[in-house]
Amino acid sequence: MAELHSAVDRLNASGAPSEALATVHTPRRLLFVQREPRLLPSGRVWHLGVFLLAPDATLYEVGTTTRAVEPGRPNYQSISGENRRAQRAAALRGGFAPGEVVNFDAKPIILDIEALRSSSGRLFVSDGRLLVRWRAGADAASAREFSDYLRERLELLIGQ
Repeated sequence: MAELHSAVDRLNASGAPSEALATVHTPRRLLFVQREPRLLPSGRVWHLGVFLLAPDATLYEVGTTTRAVEPGRPNYQSISGENRRAQRAAALRGGFAPGEVVNFDAKPIILDIEALRSSSGRLFVSDGRLLVRWRAGADAASAREFSDYLRERLELLIGQ
């Protein structure tokens, strides 16, 4: 898609800040010891709202975002809080610099018209128009044109 390649060129030329893209690696047990998962680097991306854009113009739907920081001590007040603590620790174990933003569980979007027509994800085609849903499962009436969305997100990230 030419629009995405053009966006990558603009982002590269502007020096816009990128974020890390990672995959979750869960090591096998060693004897009876379960080893902790790590987030392993798999590239860089620009965060464009509900999408991530890679330098090769691959578009991803945002998954989970964390920051590589010391996780702190367990507080056991909520499961979600403990999950976020574990994600921060996994990012550090994966070798990310302290404070770095790390995206994982991002799903690549297949940029095929037929696939996008039946898509329930953020990017879809309806009536021949490429649209963005603000939330998964929303209908076409509340969606926005992808080209407008991309232009606005680029302006926000580049600062023009």
